[in-house]
Amino acid sequence: MNIAVLLHSAAGGSGVFATELGQRLAKNGHKVHFVADQVPFRLTEIDGPGIAFHQIQSMIYPLFGAPLTTLAESSKLVEVIEEYGIDLIHAHYAVPHATAALLARDMVRSVPKPAVVTTLHGTDVTLVGLNRAYLRTTQYSIDRSDVVTAVSHYLAKATRLEMSTDRDIRVIPNTVDPERFCRAEDPELRLRFAEPNEKLIVHVSNFRPVKRTSDVVKVFAQVASSIPSRLLMIGDGPDRPEAFRLATELGIIDKVDFLGTAPRIEVPLSVADLFLLPSEQEAFGLAALEAMSSSVPVIGSSAGGLPEVVTPGETGYLLPIGDVEAMTQAGLRILSDPVLLSSMRQATRNKAVEVFNEEKVVPMYEEAYQMALTINSQ
Repeated sequence: MNIAVLLHSAAGGSGVFATELGQRLAKNGHKVHFVADQVPFRLTEIDGPGIAFHQIQSMIYPLFGAPLTTLAESSKLVEVIEEYGIDLIHAHYAVPHATAALLARDMVRSVPKPAVVTTLHGTDVTLVGLNRAYLRTTQYSIDRSDVVTAVSHYLAKATRLEMSTDRDIRVIPNTVDPERFCRAEDPELRLRFAEPNEKLIVHVSNFRPVKRTSDVVKVFAQVASSIPSRLLMIGDGPDRPEAFRLATELGIIDKVDFLGTAPRIEVPLSVADLFLLPSEQEAFGLAALEAMSSSVPVIGSSAGGLPEVVTPGETGYLLPIGDVEAMTQAGLRILSDPVLLSSMRQATRNKAVEVFNEEKVVPMYEEAYQMALTINSQ
C-alpha cells in the first residue's frame, strides 16, 4: 500500500508516534511517504527501504499575515498523490493535517482518489478544536474522514462530546518498540547522567503550560532534600526558562540538567529510576509509555488518558493535578523502597510489552486502513 503521512515534524507526542508508526509500516512492506515542513524529529532512515520524505514549501508574501500552511500542505500532497499513486492518507492531527488531506483529495484529478484516515492525538480536539476559530473546521475534518481513530477511550469520548459528533471513532492506543526502549544495566552509561549514590529522575515534554514543568521542579526539589537525586529535563518549549528560573531559585540548579530536544531519549530512560509527568492533561501519555517500556515507574496526574497507561500502585502512582506534596510522597515511597522499586520496574515493563507492543497495535492500524479503502471505494 502507498501511504502518505501528514504530521507535525517537531518534537511532540503526535509527531513522534506518527513517525515511528510510519517506519514500522515500511518494515511491514508498505511504501510510506512523510509529508511535512521539515524532516520529522524521529525519522532516522530518510532513505531507508519503503520510506520517502516530501518537504512542504510555503510562500512568504506581505499580503498574507502568516504562511498559508494548510493550502501549501494540500498542494504538496496533491503532487505526491498524483506522482506516486497514493492509496491512503493518514493525517495525524485534525487541523491542519486532516483538513489538508481532505482538500487535497478533492483537488486530485486522477482516480481513484485516496482514502483518508485521521488520528486524533489530544490537543487537536481539546484545545485547538474548541477554539471558535477552528471549531467548524475540526468538525468538518472529523466528519469527512473515511475512518477516525483516537489514541485513548478518554479522547474518543471527549471528541464525541466536544465536537458534537456521533460518528464511530476507533480507539487504537499508541505503541512502543520494546527492543529500543528497554532497561540497560550499564554502570558506565548511568555515570553519564548521575553519580552512583544518586537516584535518576527524568521528565520529557515540549515544555508547554499544560505539562506543568514547574511542578516537576517542585517535586524534584522536595525529593532531592530527602534522597540524593538528579533530574534530567528533556525537551524544549515556552516554559523552559521558567523551569530553569525556578530550579535556580530553589537552589537545586546544580542537580538539574536541561538536555534540550533529544531524539534518542531511550538512552537516559534506560538507566532512570523514576519518570515525572504531572500534566494538566494527557490524551494518552506516550512519554510515560516509553518510560514504562524502559522499566521506569511513573508519577503523573490522574487526568485524561493517562489512567489507561499507568496502573496506580503497580506501574506508578497517579495523583490530583497540581498536588505536588502527594506526588513527592509517592516518589519518595518508590525511591526509598528497593523491593517496591524492583516490583514496579517489572510491572511497567510487562504492561508496556503485553498491552502496547508494536506487534499488537500496528495491525490495528492496517485493519483501519483496509476499512477506509473499502468505505472510500463505495
